Amino acid sequence: MMHQAGSSVSLSKVESIARVPEEYAHDIPLTMGFGRKVFSVHNHVGHLEPWPFYESEVPVSPADPGPATAEELDHFMKCRGMEKTLIIPNYGIPVQAQPFSHNELVVRLCRQGGGKVAGALWVSGLPQNRELTENALTLLEEPGIAALKMSYLLGGTADPRKWDEATTKLHETIFRAAMEKDIPIHFHTSPGGGSDILGFFEIIKRWGKELKIHLVHMGGGVSGHIRLLSRWSELIEGGYRVYLDTSWAIGFAVRKLLQEVDRTGIGADRIMFGCDEPWSDYESEFWKIQGARISEEIKERIFWGNAQEQYFSKLA
Repeated sequence: MMHQAGSSVSLSKVESIARVPEEYAHDIPLTMGFGRKVFSVHNHVGHLEPWPFYESEVPVSPADPGPATAEELDHFMKCRGMEKTLIIPNYGIPVQAQPFSHNELVVRLCRQGGGKVAGALWVSGLPQNRELTENALTLLEEPGIAALKMSYLLGGTADPRKWDEATTKLHETIFRAAMEKDIPIHFHTSPGGGSDILGFFEIIKRWGKELKIHLVHMGGGVSGHIRLLSRWSELIEGGYRVYLDTSWAIGFAVRKLLQEVDRTGIGADRIMFGCDEPWSDYESEFWKIQGARISEEIKERIFWGNAQEQYFSKLA
């Protein structure tokens, strides 16, 4: 959808804005002219309660709320010219049950999405979350559910060499459920700590030829990017079912990967666009791909083609 230049807002747009909560009213359709089909495979939904992060003496909300109704999500997508999206529970505060509480919202928004919304359910490999995870897995048959989401930011580690027996068994339950449905697991990656890319390499080595593994953020920082880039061709040619999105990835890494894929074709079907709103911003994430000096064919694959095949092809 091409947005027209200018600052005026049509009556239909005004009416649309009026149907969403006041906190979203400032978010009007952009006028910069994206001019291409875009599907995002990473967009958070649901409100997140304020929290006294780090040295804060009072609770703060570092990011805007994620959409929490079908109207809000539709408005969000229209304001960016985004035709389809995969939604994920919003998370970020150190409360284990919080992201699980948005799984029903994900299911509801998928049902109301008119074939444009797929969803990822929050699960956890921590034994303390076994019951919550088992309940989440019962929702896998709901329309539009196309992935599972895991993050070690709330505890644990991606390195299976450090899991105890109970942790290993719960991970295997989650992985088996994903393999039976042939859907990916979205893994948050970030440098160091429990989400370090080195731990995910161990998961890939053990399960990655059967399990689809989506590495969010491309390793999540300079060290993670370099390590992933150095092994990308090896992983793809080795038969591992590895995917990634470019959200939050630093410029050098996106350029390097896309230019290499454009040159060799290796992994051209494994890279997808994700905006990671409300934690990142759609505009900068868009231009990392749009501004890359690569072929139009590769851009089309990243902006929508690969996502259609992986996440949206089964939507009603």
